[in-house]
Amino acid sequence: MPHEPLLVIFDCDGVLVDSEIIAAEVEAGLLKEEGIDVEPGDFAARFAGLTWHVILERLVEETGVRLPAGFADKVDAEIDRRLGEDVEEIPGAHEVLDRLMLPRCICSNSSMHRLELELDHVGLWHVFTPYIYSAPEVGTKKGKPAPDVFLHACKELGVEPKRAVVIEDSVHGVAAAAAAGCRVVGFTGGRHTYPGHADALTEAGAETVISRLLDFPAVIEAFAAWQEA
Repeated sequence: MPHEPLLVIFDCDGVLVDSEIIAAEVEAGLLKEEGIDVEPGDFAARFAGLTWHVILERLVEETGVRLPAGFADKVDAEIDRRLGEDVEEIPGAHEVLDRLMLPRCICSNSSMHRLELELDHVGLWHVFTPYIYSAPEVGTKKGKPAPDVFLHACKELGVEPKRAVVIEDSVHGVAAAAAAGCRVVGFTGGRHTYPGHADALTEAGAETVISRLLDFPAVIEAFAAWQEA
């Protein structure tokens, strides 16, 4: 039988704020200075949704380039600066939140420091607090694609995962939410979207994919009637 949704879980970067492309531009630019050449668009397509620590591990393993001490901190500081100055909300974010009557929270791989920085910049921090969960800082501290942050949020809010609807823009985030047993909507409305993005999210476990955030409330209503995937 279908289950009426009782909780809406948002990813942050690339769903509420259009930050993934900014981060990718900074990361690609500083990596190029160290001899690792990757285009921002390709970077976002490959690594969106992963923690910076995991991304660096993979790149060092692939390229053999040894990055200088303090490189990760340098990149983080520059991303924070850019996000604090330039990040914008995904079109329709405030309107969607005004329309939704269900409890909502954020589950993200970003640190609480960065979440506060970017959400405050677009006027969404106080819309969600205190229900903002940074995967590296809560519960088991395992980031997506592990399902742990979603399970933690559902437990904190007293909702079975199958009654939670998650919206995610990355393959890793979709896979994590699906592994947690949540219903998942894929999102391709950020500037970092790429050819094949929707298909990749579907393959990772999204029941449907939208490119306009304003379509999300109607999907949540439909989930009350749709059979579980």
